[in-house]
Amino acid sequence: MLTRRHIRVKVMQCIYALIQSHDESLDKQKKFLRYSIDSMFVLYLLMLDLFVELHKMAKKHVQHAPKKYLVSEEDNYPNREKFINNQLLLQITENQLLKRELVKRKLQVWHLNGEYVKIIYKNVVSSDLYKEYMASTDGSYEKDKEFIISLFKEIIAPNDKIYEFFEDDRLTWVDDFPIVNTFLVKRLGKTKPTANERFFLPRLLKDEADMEFADELLTKTLLNDAEWEKEIEAKTPNWDNDRIAEIDSILLKMAICELLNFSSIPEKVTLNEYLEIAKEYSTPKSSIFINGVLDKLVKEYRATGKLQKMGRGLL
Repeated sequence: MLTRRHIRVKVMQCIYALIQSHDESLDKQKKFLRYSIDSMFVLYLLMLDLFVELHKMAKKHVQHAPKKYLVSEEDNYPNREKFINNQLLLQITENQLLKRELVKRKLQVWHLNGEYVKIIYKNVVSSDLYKEYMASTDGSYEKDKEFIISLFKEIIAPNDKIYEFFEDDRLTWVDDFPIVNTFLVKRLGKTKPTANERFFLPRLLKDEADMEFADELLTKTLLNDAEWEKEIEAKTPNWDNDRIAEIDSILLKMAICELLNFSSIPEKVTLNEYLEIAKEYSTPKSSIFINGVLDKLVKEYRATGKLQKMGRGLL
C-alpha cells in the first residue's frame, strides 16, 4: 500500500514536527513515525467503513419505504433494492476480516458521527449518478463496480465535510487523504467477483524491510544532523541558513543521508524521489535549488569515493 516515496514523506513530516516542537527525543519521533504510518491504514479502513455505513442507511430506508404514505422518486425505480444489492458494495459490507479489524482497533468513527454519513447519503441519492444507476436494468458486476468507483470519486472523496472531519481528527491525514483515496480507487478497480476478503485489506508495507528503511532513514538523518548541515553549507556559500526553506533543508539532509548510507538504492532513484517530494511539499523553485546542491555533492562523492552503490536498489 505504501511506497518508498510515501515513507520518505512520513520521515520528512516527523523531522519537521520535531523541529517545530523543539523536542529532541529520538525515541518519541520513532514512535510517532510508526503511528503516522499506521494511521494511513486506519484512514483506509475508515473509508471502507463509510461504504458499510452508507449501506446500512440505505437498507433502513428500503425497509421503511412500505410504511410511507407519499410516493417518492425511489418508488419509480425498476428495483428499489438495487443499491443495497450492489455486488461490490456487498463484498465490502459482508467482509468479516474488515469487521474484525474495525472491532480490534475500536474504530467506531461513523457510528459516533452519524451526521457525516447522513450528509453523504443525501448527496448520493440526490445525484444524477445514483438516479441513472437505479433506473438502469443492467445488474452486471462490472456495472456495479463502475458505479461504486464513480460514487467514491465524484461524491465521497471530494466532500468538504468529510475532508474537514479527517483534518480535525488527525493532522497527518491531511497529506494521507489523497494518497489513500487514489489507492482505494485503484484497489476497487482491480476487484473481481471472486476476490477473497484479504484482497480488501492489503498489507500496509510490502515487508519489514520498508519499516526498517523508515527507522534507519529517520535515525541517521537526525543523529548526523550537524554533519549534513556542514555538507549543505559547503555547497551554498552565498546562502544564509535562514534563506533556505525549512522543508528544503530537511529534504537535503535526508537525501545526503540516503546517498551515503543506503548502498542498495541507486543515486538516480534518491535524486528523483527528493526532487518530486520537493515539488509537492515545498516552494515552486525548491526542486531546482535541491537539484543544484545534490548534483554538486554527488560529483564530489564520486570523486572522493564516498559514494558506494551496489545492487539494483528499491523505490
